[in-house]
Amino acid sequence: MEKKYLLGVDIGTYESKGVIAAVDGTVVATGVRPHELAIPRQGWAEHDAETVWWGDFCAIVWELLRESGLDPAELAAVGCSAIGPDMLPLDRMGRPLRAAVLYGIDTRATAEIATLERQLGRETIFERCGNYLSTQSVGPKILWLKNQEPEHYRQAYKLVTGTSFLVARLTGNYVVDHYTAAAGFTPLYDTRSRGWAADLCRPIVAPDKLPEVAWTTDIAGTVTGTAAEQTGLAPGTPVIVGTCDAAAEAVSTGVVAPGQMMLMYGSTVFLVEVLDRPLIDARLWAAPYLFPGTYCLTAGMATAGSLTRWFRDNLARELVAAEEAAGINAYAELARQAAAIPPGAEGLVVLPYFSGERTPINDPQARGLIFGLTLAHRREHLYRAVLEGIGHGIRHHLDILAEIGAAPETITAVGGGTKNPLWLQIVSDICGAAQQVPAVTVGAAYGDAFLAGLGAGVFSSYAAIADWVKRGPAVRPNPQYAARYRQYHELYLNLYCQNQAAMHAIQSLL
Repeated sequence: MEKKYLLGVDIGTYESKGVIAAVDGTVVATGVRPHELAIPRQGWAEHDAETVWWGDFCAIVWELLRESGLDPAELAAVGCSAIGPDMLPLDRMGRPLRAAVLYGIDTRATAEIATLERQLGRETIFERCGNYLSTQSVGPKILWLKNQEPEHYRQAYKLVTGTSFLVARLTGNYVVDHYTAAAGFTPLYDTRSRGWAADLCRPIVAPDKLPEVAWTTDIAGTVTGTAAEQTGLAPGTPVIVGTCDAAAEAVSTGVVAPGQMMLMYGSTVFLVEVLDRPLIDARLWAAPYLFPGTYCLTAGMATAGSLTRWFRDNLARELVAAEEAAGINAYAELARQAAAIPPGAEGLVVLPYFSGERTPINDPQARGLIFGLTLAHRREHLYRAVLEGIGHGIRHHLDILAEIGAAPETITAVGGGTKNPLWLQIVSDICGAAQQVPAVTVGAAYGDAFLAGLGAGVFSSYAAIADWVKRGPAVRPNPQYAARYRQYHELYLNLYCQNQAAMHAIQSLL
């Protein structure tokens, strides 16, 4: 039977998505399943891997096969991605021993970060790994498990991230791609040797408890009989190693060549810029990219859509009720009201550090701040200031990239936030940069499908993604707001510097 189709599935923070695409990029079927993010206590963020990750994967694949009417044997390959990097301990049967500890939005391992910096040396970690430790790093999360849940650590056969878990369930093999290992498993991965470093692993975990490192498009194995029964896939279907959701999303929009950047408006903001040479900066994350000979700088804020969601759910409850009753989109109504407010929100500045902050300040104890409130301000002022605060956070990153000689040539905007034209325009105005928005955005699952085709030999080069991506109009900055936003940006930067000590102090009172 001719294999003319490709399957991609992505597990996100609040929902999972899947797609079947023909080899020419035509979308044949899509599926979405929402799920919850568990916050057991302040600073923690978890998913139940069995029900959320594997449960969503199986349900979506069945749905895609029903919707498309395809024979599973027509699928040439499968690609997976997931939020990450996460930390999930598995027993010898591949069963989760506890809920997955999620990526940088989970800040529980701050004490372990300090311990590892003392033991290994902060500068040694940066020199060997290309990154400093942060709440994004898997190494401290594993050490947290070792210190706080020693029985789970002792029982752990493998410690994996989300994509590795899915691939293991499908194939029985434990693998992780170089990009995820380098960008997320600090301080365990040595960028020079391109593998786990025994001396860096020693205080944390034995290297044999970690997945095998390979390139994203390498074939990890094939669908086992058991996995076929649970998913509806054909036994023997090739499965690639896969990658994290942000990298798969970048591929889905054609961001594969040096100088191209993806700006993802998701639950958090995530940036990926592809480079033709390795480049490191203490304020950002460095890694090999998905293909041999390519590199990248990445960055991630701690909030974005999660902050606008918090705002909607807590400060616009009547709009949520109206959406449920009459289908009036609450976000669209908030944006409509905020659009009438002038740039700068009439003297409001928001620091969007409501879940600590990842790059570029790398401060898990940072706290959200709404500065400049007066009795004249209304909800629409606050909402605009929230959108602007995230825009200032994005500009902070772009300015750093320009400073180190890595200003992107093109920026492609993706994610749920691109449905908000006001937000896109605010970010372009603050950053003084154009953003290209794809005409059709399918998401990380679409990138997974393309990567699966690359791994299966359907495509000869990653450049073939250009035939899949349809470009839409660009969002361009309005120059009349440049001077005003420059002044507000200086306030934004100074507010953190001037309030950092107070942010840390209030944390000690909790």
